[in-house]
Amino acid sequence: MQIVINGFGRIGRTVLRQVLEASKDGDVEVVRINDIASLETCAYLFKYDSVFGPWPGNVTAHDGVLAIDGRQILFSSEADLSQADLTGVDVVMECTGKANTRIIAERGLVAGAANVLISGPSDAADVTLVLGANEDQLADQQVVSNGSCTTNALAPLLRGLDDAVGIDSGHMTTIHCYTGSQPMVDAPRGPLERSRAGGVSMVPTTTSATKLVGKVLPQLDGRVSGAAVRVPAISVSAVDLTVTLNRPVNAPFNDWLQSVFADNPVIGFTEDRVVSTDMRARPESLIIALPETLETNSRQVRLFGWYDNEWGFSARMIEMARLMAARKASVNVVASLAS
Repeated sequence: MQIVINGFGRIGRTVLRQVLEASKDGDVEVVRINDIASLETCAYLFKYDSVFGPWPGNVTAHDGVLAIDGRQILFSSEADLSQADLTGVDVVMECTGKANTRIIAERGLVAGAANVLISGPSDAADVTLVLGANEDQLADQQVVSNGSCTTNALAPLLRGLDDAVGIDSGHMTTIHCYTGSQPMVDAPRGPLERSRAGGVSMVPTTTSATKLVGKVLPQLDGRVSGAAVRVPAISVSAVDLTVTLNRPVNAPFNDWLQSVFADNPVIGFTEDRVVSTDMRARPESLIIALPETLETNSRQVRLFGWYDNEWGFSARMIEMARLMAARKASVNVVASLAS
């Protein structure tokens, strides 16, 4: 599978790290990186990472190429990706955070790529898909949103609970590390509280997951509310969910919970009393902290789980891209057999 990373920020760089670390599998190849920042700056930010640490190998930049441990990746700085030649590319990972209109979202298609996968919420996408929640809705859509990191953490959990015993209602608070959307010193950023320095205060705010859960799981639309608190941590966030179930669980809840998600690879568990830094670079969408489970009565339960909002989400980007490329390959096989 050939992919292009458009936008070499936190998600773009983390995707590349995971692809290179798994390169022995050989099924994913990054053939181009496009970013309006200079090649030298992008190479530096990939080599020295404040969250995941320095890249352990060699990183160099020269003549429009980012070279990492002998692998040469074409680098371009197109402000409009449609001006590039992406013929033969299976998936463009649209990681600029700017694909909010259809014209921008489909630039990769115009350039010749088969599919575009957006690394965030976008009303311009054909569909929003979350692995473990609604990936069965993937059909012939060419522009797909991978949702948000919090939606990827929350939606599979809700889907499993709803399928098993039904959800009457619930509320989720995401305790989320600060991101690039927040200033490091007080500065205007739209909502007043989001204008405050992200590294020194807990900031109550909204979360896109509230809207996206209704889009991904329409059967739960309006039944699960959500809010966020941005906190002064650089990575790893948490979901704090309280739900009222339709039916009681007639078993020790944590044992039952692990059985419900036994075959779900995006949901993990820990029995240890961990803190956020212990969960850094975990690939799951959500790691449920079993010691934090609280049962109020036979139907109301509080669940707490960790998620690396960069590493886990980037892992889902790669897996979703695989699904999209495999769909194209299967269509080609059918067409070949028919001819």
